[in-house]
Amino acid sequence: MYLCYVDESGTPEVPGVSRHFVLAGISIPVWHWQTADQEIGAILAKYRLADAEIHTGWLMHWYREQDRIPNFAQMDYVVRAAAVNRERASYLLHLQRQSNAKAAKTLRQTKKQYRHTQHYTHLTRDERREVICEVADKIGSWGFARLFAECIECIDKLHFDINKTGKSIDVQAFELCLSG
Repeated sequence: MYLCYVDESGTPEVPGVSRHFVLAGISIPVWHWQTADQEIGAILAKYRLADAEIHTGWLMHWYREQDRIPNFAQMDYVVRAAAVNRERASYLLHLQRQSNAKAAKTLRQTKKQYRHTQHYTHLTRDERREVICEVADKIGSWGFARLFAECIECIDKLHFDINKTGKSIDVQAFELCLSG
């Protein structure tokens, strides 16, 4: 028996907010799962990310507030996180004080970004890149794991017609992953 994790990038809606849809996954034999989980857990613990989801897009996002904090890289993790939280609170307050539609939209988007990145704020961008590289290297060293993906980039969602295929993009991608 294998354990399988599948996740997507992009949106399956037509046209959606992205033009493409990617479905990727990893399968691991159940008898290797505990070891694999411990190995990834050790990497995450090293960076104080034991309770965080590995989300490459949010990990690699540019955190502007870190650039505004003098000597950010020289601080310890706790001091960094506190400094980022102060910067973020100040910026949110600034946006809340403005009373226009653009500021309201920026406030919503900023809150979303902050929510998704809150677990990573104590790490510099280089350290976040190291997390991704170490996890990828570890997974790449597992001879027992299988990675698979289907990228619906050959289908331009702007011209996709569900009536012709009879299947939504996410269903079509899932079927292609399973059959590939």
